[in-house]
Amino acid sequence: MSYINFKKTDFRMNNLNEINNEGFTIINNVYNENEITKLISLIENATESKNDAATFRQSQDLFAIRQFHKEIPETLSFIFNKNLQNIIESNFGKDYFITKSIYFDKPEKSNWFVAYHQDLTISVDKKVEIESFENWTVKQNQFAVQPPKEVLEKNFTIRIHIDKTTKDNGALKVINNSHSKGILRIENLKFENEKETICEVEKGGIMIMKPLLFHASNKTTNNERRRVIHIEFSNQQLPDGLKWSEKMISEN
Repeated sequence: MSYINFKKTDFRMNNLNEINNEGFTIINNVYNENEITKLISLIENATESKNDAATFRQSQDLFAIRQFHKEIPETLSFIFNKNLQNIIESNFGKDYFITKSIYFDKPEKSNWFVAYHQDLTISVDKKVEIESFENWTVKQNQFAVQPPKEVLEKNFTIRIHIDKTTKDNGALKVINNSHSKGILRIENLKFENEKETICEVEKGGIMIMKPLLFHASNKTTNNERRRVIHIEFSNQQLPDGLKWSEKMISEN
């Protein structure tokens, strides 16, 4: 496997070719220092008042808030600033909506790592027997299911970096163009023929990625915190009355 370090310092609105060809792109300088400071303040205030909520998870290695956009909706006006709105519109159009969001805080001494995987499930409102919708799970009254790959192929994820993220504090590593191979078990990838990239992102930058892109994260080794807001988007209506359980349309 060949290896490169991937870091962007420029701001470009249209990165669709890179997203389609590589499965991801990095855009820095999307948020200024004031916007990041405000997001941190809102998250910390909510953490103090809601940390016993079912959607909040805390351990030595990880703090996470699921359904982030619903738990802390006051962050949305800062998240969807003019820069992000322009990036989404220029790359994907105007009809995309939030389907899931998670806030991750990887503490300074975290030894948590994530093995290579694809993001194969979506959050829905109920369980319905539908052809090609499989591997159903339910947790905290939240249903998740693996839809057909055609649904996943049209979706995208934006990861907003509240801290500078490097190879030493758990930056994502990805297998370039692996999203084009469909749904695949990692052992079926021929690693010797693949290119692996470490995706370093500056504070206030974003990473856009496709759900089927294989991605992983190493342990933290430099005692630096890594906080990321992970937001998934779609523009699709699900079949047979099934609905996105976390759907929210930005009104900014």
